[in-house]
Amino acid sequence: MCSIAAIYRSLSRQGGVLSAACDDAAAIARMNRTMAHRGPDDNGIFQDDTVCLAHNRLSVMDPARGRQPMTIVYKNRHYTIVYNGEIYNTDALKNELSRSGAVFSTECDTEVVLWSYILWGRSCPTRLNGIFAFLVYDHAERTLFAVRDRLGVKPLYYARTDGEWYFASEPKALLAHPKIHPTVNREGLWELLFLSPVTTEESAIFRDIRQLRAGEWMMLSPDGVETAKYWQLHAAACTDSMPDAVANTRYLLDDAVHRQLRSDVPLCTFLSGGLDSSVLTAIAARHLVQEGKQLSTYSFEYEGNAENFTASLFQPQGDDLYARRLAMDLGTDHTVLTIPTDAVADLLDEASIYRDLPGQADIDSSLLWYCRQVKKRHTVAISGECSDEIFGGYPWFYRPEMLSRDFFPWLHDPYARIKLFRADILRPAEGFAHLSKHYKDFLASCPILEGESDEDRRARIATCLSVRYFMQNLLARKDRMSMASAVEVRVPFADHRILEYLYNLPWQYKFRDGVEKSLLRDAASDLLPDYILHRKKSPYPKTHNPAYEQRIRAKLTEKLQEDTLFTALIDRKAVQSFIDGENTTWFGQLMARPQMIAWLLQLSAWLEHYPVEISL
Repeated sequence: MCSIAAIYRSLSRQGGVLSAACDDAAAIARMNRTMAHRGPDDNGIFQDDTVCLAHNRLSVMDPARGRQPMTIVYKNRHYTIVYNGEIYNTDALKNELSRSGAVFSTECDTEVVLWSYILWGRSCPTRLNGIFAFLVYDHAERTLFAVRDRLGVKPLYYARTDGEWYFASEPKALLAHPKIHPTVNREGLWELLFLSPVTTEESAIFRDIRQLRAGEWMMLSPDGVETAKYWQLHAAACTDSMPDAVANTRYLLDDAVHRQLRSDVPLCTFLSGGLDSSVLTAIAARHLVQEGKQLSTYSFEYEGNAENFTASLFQPQGDDLYARRLAMDLGTDHTVLTIPTDAVADLLDEASIYRDLPGQADIDSSLLWYCRQVKKRHTVAISGECSDEIFGGYPWFYRPEMLSRDFFPWLHDPYARIKLFRADILRPAEGFAHLSKHYKDFLASCPILEGESDEDRRARIATCLSVRYFMQNLLARKDRMSMASAVEVRVPFADHRILEYLYNLPWQYKFRDGVEKSLLRDAASDLLPDYILHRKKSPYPKTHNPAYEQRIRAKLTEKLQEDTLFTALIDRKAVQSFIDGENTTWFGQLMARPQMIAWLLQLSAWLEHYPVEISL
């Protein structure tokens, strides 16, 4: 993967002549340097009187010839691209593009993407199977085309000020430009304290920075700006039998994994011992064995978890023994990475800066550490994100009362965080009403079929909600922590074909006999042993070591004595009461009191780092 950045000067036509100047070489270089971690292998900048394009490269395919920005001349017209992603149907696209006049000089998918735009224009993303965000500049027309993949696996942010447009893979790059300020208004604070690390679709929390939505393109030209959704879910009646659905699901899974095994650098899988990562690992191992290769796998553990793990409704078992046993059964080269407790705490601030957002506490900082260890041997990893969102693995899929509330179902207590802050500044009741309306409006927009059963309608709504909100958080977390370590993570469950197919299957296929993700279990029945196949869902692990909470509690106590923006916003008594109170889960399946304490520390670091300006 890579990073991309751009500055585009808005143009005007004066007597048929374009007038503009892009003299922001220093600014684009500064923006690009903030994202050097995403692409340590190479970097480059293109500049003319209209646009500046910048790129940092992590070499995965054709390292010698895939430099960016990349320019192609076709019929005397120049086109330049900066691209972040991986395309998994490059061979088929190459054949089709070659028949239409494309001439290839590399084995890099960047060239395939650029030719697809040259020959197919703004419809090109509909032909791509992969994860991507890219910008293409048409020199003759002075247009800039920006697009993001269907499910939003790869990020793309933008800002606009004083007639200029700015794009980047991460908000920190935009904030490195002197015209863009780290300002957060009251709406941003509401999202931060009610929802984050989930955000609404276009939000980056900062007032002046937006996300290009998943499945959307934007065209900037001398005539203005145009945006459009090129992909979205559609509801259709199911005509497949249950056996057909199982067979089709298995084919799609196998095909998605097989496509994503292609790499010119070492590849591995993340193997937790849960159902999702085990399915992907089993498929990958089979394909590699046919090529005479052995798959490398990694599982993750925390120092002290074996001694301190406590079963819960959300995490009834530890993962380590399951991962080790399956790795042995599959014959993989397996490594267990155990993070020291000190590292979990020490990396909290750094993780929030890489994410440009207070994130998921030790769940982020541990992933950052893990990816750095993986990078010592591997550059590409396959991971199991997105399965629960499309197969219906979360409780809100099968517990109707969770969707019937007026707020996002993964927030067990919507006021859990905001009540720790000064109500006179935050106006929490207004914030709840604002975001509750947003939530209900979104639910009403989900595509459904008239006359379908209540359970099928709920399953569709739960899928839409999970894919467009909860999943975006997990994808952002995996992208930022892995790319901070120069590791490319691929997510086969995020193949849009799988989502499109499963969206229109009856809920009873996915929840047969009341078993979560039964369709996935059925599709993988010959791949996995029973001890994995019938295992209850187990999420990404967190630390259970009491030494971790003791350390971060002491650190937060020190922070509460300081005179900072953080302490100006919080209600100190409420924070102390929370610290001394009952340990309850408040977000998702893992985030309880230790994660709240750590999140507050991340918030303090984030406010200070930029430094954030509050505008009320």
